Amino acid sequence: MYTRQLGTERHVSGMTRTGRNARAVLNTALRSADGPTVTSGTRAATATAPSEPRETSGATTALVLGFVRRRGGDAAVEEVLRRAGICAEADELSRPDHWIGYDTRVRLFTAATEVLGDPSTMFRVGREALSHGMNPGLVLLVRAIGSPRQVFRQLPRAVAKFSTTSTMEILESGATHATIRFTLHEGYAHSRLDCDYARGLIGMVPTVFGLPPADVLHNECESDGFPACIYHVTWERRARRRWGRGTAPDAELLALRQQLRTLQSAATDLVAGGDLDAVLHTIVDRAAQAVLAPAYLLAVAPPSGGQPLVVGEGLAAAEVGPLATALLAGESLGPHAVVVDVASARRFHGRLAALYQPGDGAIGDERSMLAAYAGHAAAALDLIMALEDARREADRNGALLAPAHELASAADARAVSEVVAAALPRVVGCTRASVMLWEPADGLLRTMATAGLSPQRAAAVQDSALSAEDTPEVVGILTRREPVVLDPASCSPPLRELIAGFGSAWVVAVPLLAGNTVLGVATAGWADGEVPDDLGAESVARLRGVGDQASTALSKARLLETVRHQATHDALTGLPNRRLFVDRVDEALAAPRPGEQLVVLFCDLDRFKQVNDTLGHAAGDELLRQVAARVLAAVRPGDTVGRLSGDEFAVLLRGLTDPEGARSLADRVLGCFDEPFRLEGSDVRIGASLGVVLHPGGKATAEQLLRSADTAMYADKHRDRSVGQAP
Repeated sequence: MYTRQLGTERHVSGMTRTGRNARAVLNTALRSADGPTVTSGTRAATATAPSEPRETSGATTALVLGFVRRRGGDAAVEEVLRRAGICAEADELSRPDHWIGYDTRVRLFTAATEVLGDPSTMFRVGREALSHGMNPGLVLLVRAIGSPRQVFRQLPRAVAKFSTTSTMEILESGATHATIRFTLHEGYAHSRLDCDYARGLIGMVPTVFGLPPADVLHNECESDGFPACIYHVTWERRARRRWGRGTAPDAELLALRQQLRTLQSAATDLVAGGDLDAVLHTIVDRAAQAVLAPAYLLAVAPPSGGQPLVVGEGLAAAEVGPLATALLAGESLGPHAVVVDVASARRFHGRLAALYQPGDGAIGDERSMLAAYAGHAAAALDLIMALEDARREADRNGALLAPAHELASAADARAVSEVVAAALPRVVGCTRASVMLWEPADGLLRTMATAGLSPQRAAAVQDSALSAEDTPEVVGILTRREPVVLDPASCSPPLRELIAGFGSAWVVAVPLLAGNTVLGVATAGWADGEVPDDLGAESVARLRGVGDQASTALSKARLLETVRHQATHDALTGLPNRRLFVDRVDEALAAPRPGEQLVVLFCDLDRFKQVNDTLGHAAGDELLRQVAARVLAAVRPGDTVGRLSGDEFAVLLRGLTDPEGARSLADRVLGCFDEPFRLEGSDVRIGASLGVVLHPGGKATAEQLLRSADTAMYADKHRDRSVGQAP
């Protein structure tokens, strides 16, 4: 087992400090973190000088180099690095956890401007950051804050994610304007290119919310002798644009997709780390993709005892040990530290912290982002430590390693179940196996995958279920959460019948746990005459080892499924969003059923703005939820109902063979608005305008059908208004 501490401090566990002292240590460490970071020495050294201070985040250098590459290709990037005197590779500089000094930053800005021959280069780098390379977690965080005004109020904290050499103040702010003051710290030479980049970034903020870029007036600059740089910012009100027609949903969807890819690649990289040393460094490296900060600290307590395992980035070497002690002891590191537990369903490993300069701190709900990543890290540590222990047993090593790699690529719960069921005979030595997952809503334990059965037996037991109400053994597993050896002769009738379906004489069942929650059960079975003489603790231990991996993989699969769902569904109503709805229409157009007429209904609420204006946006949100529920109840089970944006809904109808069916369904949708809606204790009546498009066949796209349905809806809306205005 790996027990040495990573870095120069080797006796962390013998030190204790009060919470106040821990905060003082953190302040000192962050102020003096201009030297090399503390690592175990296994990672290749960067090509920048060892004394390179951590003053500019890799998030900034990634934006600059990405912009140069798009304009001039790889050759331009190489020329920029040569002119700037930077020896590090572009990929290294683009990592979020790789920081450079302020002087290096200014040389990089200057070189990029010269190579591209465009004086506005740095302004354009900042202005185009949203669409080209901004950290997806930061995009989602800014989007969640709610409005440009709220973002500008919190901007001083956000600056610490990119630079530690300046102080930012919001002198005043309103609904559509703000005045910002930037002061470069003493000892640094001001660069006008830095102002150009700042103007671009500041102006980009409203575009996250689907608004045009802000106008940024900068007529007081430190380069001109003023004591500080002053930026006067103005932007449009959100109400001037139709919500859902701007760039915000696309930016948010892109960020969600990037975050999903990051989660997937993080899981793969962590599992592929090879040994504990590499995994710990990878955890810290990948933390920078979850939360941008000047420094990070990971402290892990080895399960077999010994000195804590510590990796620090961006901290003075002498301070890592005391801070790690305080971190593991649960002491507060101060308001400028985001600290999360690295804990899995079965084990507390340690803690991970993102550290800011004194006076700075997290913005929004960054703790949740870091905690989600720490869950991945804990899962990886579970796996790596399990493999470390498994190496003591040569006969288990190969058997445990194979399913671990397969589980890393399993995309959903069924795939995880199939991998685990296939691995159990090799690991435990059983002749048949299964994985059953718990469905709490129905109170059922359902068979998801089997191994070692004939095709006939496998088909007979696939998706079979045990009810907790009728099966005491299921209740026992759910409550005691302990492995159990099942003898068919003494089992309840439903369980005895299922075991007979497997052809087993003895079964060992181990619950799959995520904390105190039972995810399912893994079983190993033997037919009569196949039961080994040593069936007992060893078999249970081996089964439990695979069960731990299965629990980790199932938790990961559910997390990925959640992220996928968030990326394709409307958060308010739970309906498919525009992107998913368009995909479903395109699928229907690509593979039409024989004789069917594809129908798209486009529905827009009447007087929705009046509800928002009179009862408030909370009532408007509740109205949208009630409309979604009524429309879902009115259509057929196979139809797709989506919320496209704002108060616009659409329905995809399949399998219709004549227009009469479309008219009937359209009448049912309009009938959803016959009864009043109950909002804020009052009955509120609203109507709806409906556009219907039938597509009998031929070439068309989903967007064309939606535009046609939208046009028909507006014709219906204006026709109703004309009737209402008739004498």
